[in-house]
Amino acid sequence: MTTALPALAARGAVAAALLLAVTACADNAPADSSASSPSGRPQTPTRPASTASADRNTAMNIQVTIDGQPVDATLNDHAVARDLVSLLPLSLDLEDFHRTERIAYPPRRLGVSGAPAPAAPKAGDLAYYAPWGNLALFYRDGDSASADLIILGHIDDRDNERLANAERITIEAAP
Repeated sequence: MTTALPALAARGAVAAALLLAVTACADNAPADSSASSPSGRPQTPTRPASTASADRNTAMNIQVTIDGQPVDATLNDHAVARDLVSLLPLSLDLEDFHRTERIAYPPRRLGVSGAPAPAAPKAGDLAYYAPWGNLALFYRDGDSASADLIILGHIDDRDNERLANAERITIEAAP
């Protein structure tokens, strides 16, 4: 056992050195728009950081029918919403949850890699709750943002009472 300790310590030192080297090589710092290039010209970031409000503004049109009535809707442009699009057309029975949202389960779980920053759900939001694998249509504003709840898009229906009583939703690609 005494000969194993120096070997273990050596492996630990190698692992620590490797970790430090990888960390030093990774550039996780945000781009600084005042940084200069070798030519002395200011550089600007090629892509601004994503925010929840920016994700809500970039949209993909979809067609949604709630209990036989068409409603205008959009999906946010991120990987999780695009995974939902891969399942379309999709018709689901809804059930109430917590007097705030109507929920349903798609035929498979959505991939959550590339999910946007958490945002508090608002009435009309279509969301995905990753731990349970369910879609949620909010008819009331949610309490707060959660990393487990991914806002997929928004349904443009101001009739919260109709959303609260919705029994079936069909989501399709826009024509």
